[in-house]
Amino acid sequence: MTDSAEPTGPRERDAWLRVFHEAREGARPLVCFPHAGGTAGLYFPLSAALAPGVRTVAVQYPGRQDRCAEPVVEDVTLLADEIARLLAEAPSGPAPVLFGHSMGALVAFETAARLEHRHGATPAGLIVSGMQAPYRRPARCLPDGDDEAVLEALSALGGTDPAVLTHPELRAMILPALRGDVRAATAYRPGSCPSLLSCAITAWAGREDELAGADVRAWAEHTTAAFRTRHFAGGHFYLHGFPPPVVEAVRTALTHVTATPAPSPTRTRT
Repeated sequence: MTDSAEPTGPRERDAWLRVFHEAREGARPLVCFPHAGGTAGLYFPLSAALAPGVRTVAVQYPGRQDRCAEPVVEDVTLLADEIARLLAEAPSGPAPVLFGHSMGALVAFETAARLEHRHGATPAGLIVSGMQAPYRRPARCLPDGDDEAVLEALSALGGTDPAVLTHPELRAMILPALRGDVRAATAYRPGSCPSLLSCAITAWAGREDELAGADVRAWAEHTTAAFRTRHFAGGHFYLHGFPPPVVEAVRTALTHVTATPAPSPTRTRT
């Protein structure tokens, strides 16, 4: 991690924040956070579908693909510290909407909290997918070196081609990042930064996911603004490849979360 007092160079920013398609001047940024073991490239189809009206920015965590020589950050809050700093230093423009899936939802949430409470740069909205609200997460422990447990969990979620998990060389490539990310997600506990946001939150999940509806709805406790939920056909990785219904839901969510409705105790479920 870099010293926050030092200016961020283009190479550092480009390492963390990837833009795949050109967007119109003044387009609102949608900052996307991958799941455990995921990469920025997973959001390429969404970026293509939303351009040029939305400037999709995908986060590339250290320890994977072209950043494989860097150590994996095994702490959600440290990831959020760095990403929030980079976003806060971005040139002036529309406030971003943050969108995270699974572990990425936790990183997006902590990043939103830092932007608002530490940098005075409240995001326009937060979309969280496939994850319980922070205080509803059960305490879990991942034994050191238990790679098979990590792979079995990933396989059960249906997020990776089974052929990848049974190929020794491919397994060796993905395991370091996956192991570190799973440790970060299992060790995560909220509280290092104020967790009440003033931006709207939208929470999504797959209908066949194991997430309890109450755990998804509990995200409402983290905003003083509007809250919406939605369930999609499929399991934990219902958004894989970003089929048209999910893309349209993102467009709708961007409209909802940036409408800046007046704070209200009444939550809207769609």
